[in-house]
Amino acid sequence: MWYLWIALIVLFALASLAVKVVKQYEQGVLFRLGKVIAVRKAGLTVIIPIVDVLNRVSLRIVTMPIQSQGIITRDNVSVDVSAVAYYRIVDAEKSVVAIENVGAAINQIAQTTLRKVVGQHTLDETLSETDRINIDIKTILDIATEDWGVEVTLVELKDIQLPDSMKRAMARQAEAEREKRAKIIAAEGEALAADALGSAADIMMAHPLALQLRNLQTLVELGVDKNSTVVFPAPLMSTIGELGTFLARENAAATAAATTPANGKILPTASL
Repeated sequence: MWYLWIALIVLFALASLAVKVVKQYEQGVLFRLGKVIAVRKAGLTVIIPIVDVLNRVSLRIVTMPIQSQGIITRDNVSVDVSAVAYYRIVDAEKSVVAIENVGAAINQIAQTTLRKVVGQHTLDETLSETDRINIDIKTILDIATEDWGVEVTLVELKDIQLPDSMKRAMARQAEAEREKRAKIIAAEGEALAADALGSAADIMMAHPLALQLRNLQTLVELGVDKNSTVVFPAPLMSTIGELGTFLARENAAATAAATTPANGKILPTASL
């Protein structure tokens, strides 16, 4: 009787070794006596115990961080650049037969490719043309990993670390650029204001009443704050002209009074 139980246990063990389940996101590479004989799809697979070996390969997209690399750019600036790559296996047989550890291999070649591509660009290009750098890295990785049955779907630069001295220099450059734009805008505003003032002066010269209306408007604006002092603005040039006329008239009157005697006769003046 016990022989029957032993036979049942042996059969159950052999059945558990012979029946394999391949998940939906996997493919199985079947080796028989060390030779690839088939690639099994998702589902239930039966193999010959001891003779067959089934290697399961995941076909899902793998997220692989690329650790920070110290890189010298084309304009001799030292930067630390890290990235992230996404890849998936499209040929399960190649990924098992062609290379021993596909994940480690892609990680190493991604690091060297990152250093090579970024080193061919200047610092400004690295900061502003990240999309083109990402495409260049992805293209090189695709060519290198094609024989491994791997497809690189995406590469993105994640972080770019600059030296402190370079950060300060870039801050000064940005500040100077903003000051330049501010001065240009102020100068353009002054030019527009001068043009508008010139047009207003021409109009007021043609219509003297407009200047009086402007004076009245100034009085209204001063009266809003309830000031105790009222300022009456007057045209500066006309005021100076009237003052000059008054002084000339006073000087003429004083000269006439000095040359006229008390009896009404005009005294001759001595020539100098």
